[in-house]
Amino acid sequence: MQQLEFKNSVYRTKPEKISLFAKAFPSLLFYSEFLSIIFRSSSKAKKGLFDNAAWIDNSYKVLRALEKKGAIFEITGIEYLQNLDSPCVIIGNHMSMMETIVLASIIQPIRDVTFIVKQSLLNYPVFKHIMRSRDPIAVTRTNPRHDLVAVIEGGLERLKKGVSIIVFPQTTRMLEFDPNQFSTIGVKLAQRANVPIIPLALKTDAWGNGKFLKDFGKIDPTKKIKFAFGAPISITGKGNEAHEAVKDFIVSRLKEWKSE
Repeated sequence: MQQLEFKNSVYRTKPEKISLFAKAFPSLLFYSEFLSIIFRSSSKAKKGLFDNAAWIDNSYKVLRALEKKGAIFEITGIEYLQNLDSPCVIIGNHMSMMETIVLASIIQPIRDVTFIVKQSLLNYPVFKHIMRSRDPIAVTRTNPRHDLVAVIEGGLERLKKGVSIIVFPQTTRMLEFDPNQFSTIGVKLAQRANVPIIPLALKTDAWGNGKFLKDFGKIDPTKKIKFAFGAPISITGKGNEAHEAVKDFIVSRLKEWKSE
């Protein structure tokens, strides 16, 4: 099983020769590889063979498939996950399909983790078998009260087992982050479970959102891919300060990356 190699708590894509064909047709080549990976992984999951090691391997292969088309990754702040002595709630912005796929190769080698996902993903053709094997928490995004109960009950159960939770508390994927569309559901879960929050800022627009199939947009390797984890945030009071701290972290990183 191959894993990402961090140097001084940072991962950066190493320079490599990209074929002329990959430069000319990155989307075509990537999606042919991606679908092959997903179909093989789904077959394993249907047989009950898609364990944590398989999940890491699947995620790593997708990340490497992007790198082989010229995509550049930079991942920072991994030490905050490595140094934690408890599970946590990881709260981040949501930009594309990419983070749903590649975060496993970043986080799962360090600590067990799962997602809060839309119920529809558990019914998505082929991909549903993979998602169900990860024991995610499903939400409807149409019934806030029902979703809050599902997240609190399901999240507490998993956190007690030592499984950290990734949540994207937005109504939908957004290329431009809107703090006003960022719910407090992750903060409420961390508060109830008495675990820290790890903020996550990401820039993954190299994997575009498609016009007809949202998950299959243009692959643009010229757009650098960024993941930044922040220092743990403890919750005090009603959690308002923690919620603002997560939003401030994301806004500051996105602003910094935009100016590069």
